[in-house]
Amino acid sequence: MNVFGVDIGGTGIKGAPVDLDSGTLSQERHKVLTPHPATPEAVIDGVHEVVSHFGYSGPLGVTFPGVVVDGVTRSAANVDPGWVGLDARQQISDRLGVPVVVLNDADAAGVAEMTFGAGRGRGGTIILLTLGTGIGSALFIDGRLVPNTELGHLELHGHDAEKKASVKAREDEDLSWEHWAHRLKKYLAHVEMLFSPDLFVLGGGISRKAEKFVPLIEGISAEIVPAELLNNAGIVGAAMAAAKL
Repeated sequence: MNVFGVDIGGTGIKGAPVDLDSGTLSQERHKVLTPHPATPEAVIDGVHEVVSHFGYSGPLGVTFPGVVVDGVTRSAANVDPGWVGLDARQQISDRLGVPVVVLNDADAAGVAEMTFGAGRGRGGTIILLTLGTGIGSALFIDGRLVPNTELGHLELHGHDAEKKASVKAREDEDLSWEHWAHRLKKYLAHVEMLFSPDLFVLGGGISRKAEKFVPLIEGISAEIVPAELLNNAGIVGAAMAAAKL
């Protein structure tokens, strides 16, 4: 069964049809740059461009980098503030003419990893973190999602944690892998103190380079593993949600 998923990020909008029997992309994903400013109209145009690239016209799952409740976007940390309070599900559905579900990007990635990836078959408390423009989070208790946790916005040493420990922070400040891993360790220690997880799953595009930084993170009691679906997890999770429409 092929269903389409789109993942809206701070730097790119990417999507592809997904084979939900295997949790893999059935065609190579298509990506466009996230417009700046990332207004709803401009981003939805980008979503339309990605979907139109494949000529797809069925149910659509779309992830968003912020809190999403019943299709309404409630926060907008790395996109235009015009998203706050917007019925994004209705706006995207009207623009594309198909049924749409909108969900938090990290929640979508987490559901995909729990079904097809690093969290498959695991119980206990599991936290997936998507490391990219910001830090997204998905919290699972014995396989059940606690939605919209937004742990990237925890305060750490007087700062919004994602401003210091995201991949964007590493790139903007030209941090070495060692320096960035040290910051990431401090952040993980803070999250561990609050939630005592059994497992951290580290996702986002940087998960392709896990060997460069995961071994440098020491002093964390929880197991730490890279996401298995890498940066496609959000697309897969979005398609899984769309399959329920």
